[in-house]
Amino acid sequence: MLDLILVGGGLAHGLLAWRLLQLRPDVAFAIIEAGPTVGGNHTWSFHGSDLTPAQLEWLWVLAAKSWPSHDVIFKTGARRIGGGYHSITSEGFHWKLKERLKDRLRLKTKVSALTATSVTLSTGETLEAKAVIDGRGFSSAPTWPCGYQKFLGLDVELTSPHGLEVPLLMDGRVEQHGAFRFVYLLPWDERRVLIEDTYYADTADLSLDVLRGRIRQYLGERGLTIATVHREESAALPIPLTGAPPRLEQPTLGVAGGFFHATTGYSLPFAVELADALAQRSSFEAASLTPWLQERAERHWASQGFFRLLNRMLFKGADPDERVRIFESFYQHDEALIAHFYAGRLTPFDVLKVLARGSRTVPFPRAFKASFSLGG
Repeated sequence: MLDLILVGGGLAHGLLAWRLLQLRPDVAFAIIEAGPTVGGNHTWSFHGSDLTPAQLEWLWVLAAKSWPSHDVIFKTGARRIGGGYHSITSEGFHWKLKERLKDRLRLKTKVSALTATSVTLSTGETLEAKAVIDGRGFSSAPTWPCGYQKFLGLDVELTSPHGLEVPLLMDGRVEQHGAFRFVYLLPWDERRVLIEDTYYADTADLSLDVLRGRIRQYLGERGLTIATVHREESAALPIPLTGAPPRLEQPTLGVAGGFFHATTGYSLPFAVELADALAQRSSFEAASLTPWLQERAERHWASQGFFRLLNRMLFKGADPDERVRIFESFYQHDEALIAHFYAGRLTPFDVLKVLARGSRTVPFPRAFKASFSLGG
């Protein structure tokens, strides 16, 4: 019998597997993934300050590219923000894990049913373990009220150098189209770049053809032309406005367990934290693992309460085309506060400063109404 079966080969399970290989070679585990690769089709980026030095030490080898800083630009001006910025590509993630996992990895394997201690495959084969962890993400739309962070990203080769020294995390000068819209640019080399057209919008719908056109228009305005599109990725991440933490019926990791940043939607820092903690457990019995994860899910959800308040002010307090002003104002804070925000670790003093500056961009009556319109 295995100690662990990880159902779903996404980020959370890939990081857990990597950490188990490093710390716990005695643990017998397997990853079961329905698709042909680990990691799917994604790019995960993070600030160095999102993680502890010890976490960075074991994670950095998975990064495809690192930069010493990043830029943001709004109509009121530009700013370069220090601190490391790193990106992991799903392609690199897959090959590095596959090389290490060997026969622990089962790709193109569909699961028809699972319990806390067993997995039934579509072939009829049943596998058993001390615990089965579900990391397949949302099986349906979240039950809590939400907005969406949605995007289309094109990984492209340009016909001429783009001129970017570091990532451009937010170009908010673009037309807003009834949402908070910004363009994100991640330079892999002098001509290859990942460009994402991103929206904080009220609905999850994506017109990919329209967004492809907007990306080409944006590049054209910078005097750039696409030579080759290597890859395309898109998503609509639910951004919670309120609600209760998920109730875990069995061990669950990733976004379905609520382990993500309530405002940015990023899950990597929390997946790293859980991979570290899980790999060091002395017991993997489902009977103890489920309540352990439930307690952590509730604690994390509670820690994100202020971010859900910010989300209500963003989605319910600001006119859609004016949402950009909230982020424009936010980036006038000091670098330490910005780092705390992205790491999901705002201090009480940070909270006061965010509220004070935010009151200049969202009128108080609207902010008050938005704050209490959906509960806590």
